[in-house]
Amino acid sequence: MSTRFSYHDLRQTNESAWLVPPGSSRVNHELRRDMRRFDQDDEVDLVVVGAGAGGSVLTQRLARRGWSIVTFDAGPFWDPDADWVSDERGSHNLYWTEPRVIGGSDPVPLGSNNSGRGVGGSLVHYSGFVPRLHPSDFATHSRDGVGVDWPISYEDLRGYYEQVEQELPVSGQDWPWGDPHTYAHHAHPVGGNGSVFLSGCEAAGVPARVGPVAIANGRFGNRSHCIYRGFCQQGCKVGAKASPLITHIPDALAHGAEVRAHSHVSRVLVDERTGAACGVTYFKDGVEHRQRARAVAVAGYSIETPRLLLLSATRDHPDGLGNDHDQLGRYLMVQGAPQTAGRFRDEVRMYKAQVPEASSEHFYETDPAAAYKRGWSLQTVGPLPVTWSEHVAAQGHWGAPLREYMRDYVHWASIGALAELLPQHGNRVTLAEEKDRHGLPVARFDYSLCDNDKALIRAATQSMENILRAAGAEELMTIQRFAHLVGGARMAHRAPDGVVDPSYRVFGVDNLFVVDGSILPTQGAANPGLTIMALAARAADHLAPR
Repeated sequence: MSTRFSYHDLRQTNESAWLVPPGSSRVNHELRRDMRRFDQDDEVDLVVVGAGAGGSVLTQRLARRGWSIVTFDAGPFWDPDADWVSDERGSHNLYWTEPRVIGGSDPVPLGSNNSGRGVGGSLVHYSGFVPRLHPSDFATHSRDGVGVDWPISYEDLRGYYEQVEQELPVSGQDWPWGDPHTYAHHAHPVGGNGSVFLSGCEAAGVPARVGPVAIANGRFGNRSHCIYRGFCQQGCKVGAKASPLITHIPDALAHGAEVRAHSHVSRVLVDERTGAACGVTYFKDGVEHRQRARAVAVAGYSIETPRLLLLSATRDHPDGLGNDHDQLGRYLMVQGAPQTAGRFRDEVRMYKAQVPEASSEHFYETDPAAAYKRGWSLQTVGPLPVTWSEHVAAQGHWGAPLREYMRDYVHWASIGALAELLPQHGNRVTLAEEKDRHGLPVARFDYSLCDNDKALIRAATQSMENILRAAGAEELMTIQRFAHLVGGARMAHRAPDGVVDPSYRVFGVDNLFVVDGSILPTQGAANPGLTIMALAARAADHLAPR
């Protein structure tokens, strides 16, 4: 059961949707122009590093409590009207394109599927799927003998899930899996891809639902409704898809927060006398500056957060902040995300709808009869033509065959899986020898699959093929890929087991916190965006009394 929804109550806690100016513009330019600006010698209450899912929610919550806050982001303060285009290739500037090094036996490409750049972070270009984690995700070691148990439970996040779902808002059918719950906004209509998925699931005996998506079904405040243009992952120009850029940042600005864009934080500063965080240094226009603060919250996500804490080594913490027990950067996880497409006699036009249409968590929990532990979820995906050509080329099709597949694009439907890959000690972020444009060592991310991971990906792929065949597919095509990032600064009860405590404080450094996806001890088979925002809302309640 979800809490009763009230527009009046929502506006008392987050008025972002009503701060969008009525009319054709998606941006309150006056609010940005007149936002409070702090001097670098001002000692603000809090510096937040990163304006994505975690940093934006934390900023908005604490700004409403009267905190003086400067939130930094290395990328731009996006203007959807001016900066975003209805062009797949022209939207690559939304991704983090700074250099990184990848390695391990199964290197993970970094970019469009797991990195963001600019205010709003990767939620600017995510698909919009916002499922919750399941209660079992918080105790995988106790229940299934794999991974690790969280130091908090699902019940600690349940109320925050409900809050954030109403603020985005989330649309979808009643949800039967995990902790069964409802959504205040009814489900969207589905297009051809969603219809294929639902019919295939029904024929294969797999229960499925429409949603849950962070896309307004109808108008929400002054935000426009979805027009089903299919460019969800290129930045939603109409403002129907939720991202922190439009769901939390406007309210934060209205309550006195400053968002300082194009500002790459290079180091967290620690007072060697007290051992407490006291500010940051950052690069803007090629010049390094300093901002004083009474506390610092890092929300740079699973690559840049460990990198920043490693770069911030001090005399008392020579291996990096929060790394006294060699835990920083470890247990970084991605989800196995194979995608299977099926060719149908009739036209499908999988692009003609919101990208996230329908999903299933039927395979989410551990199957006692299987040789592997944990599970996966299934979701519709609607690759646009450039991405579709990459999928086809990955099968070895070039020249005339590639052109033929491209002409046949409208006859294909596509499903994606999110398989829960396990946290492993050796999957980690370290500092590379290569330097970025500021002269700072870039991140190195080494990743390797274990046997359980490989078996889970194979099973997830088989389930997608079964569904598409049941729907009547004449030909199948599968590509292997990874998606999302979590871990690298895991939450734990004790310093030898992690980087932050259950109150988000970095072990060994007072007044330094981490509030992003890097603190997740396990990842589940759910898109992480909603959980990161819920964790940030909880963090605000923990920090407020300080």
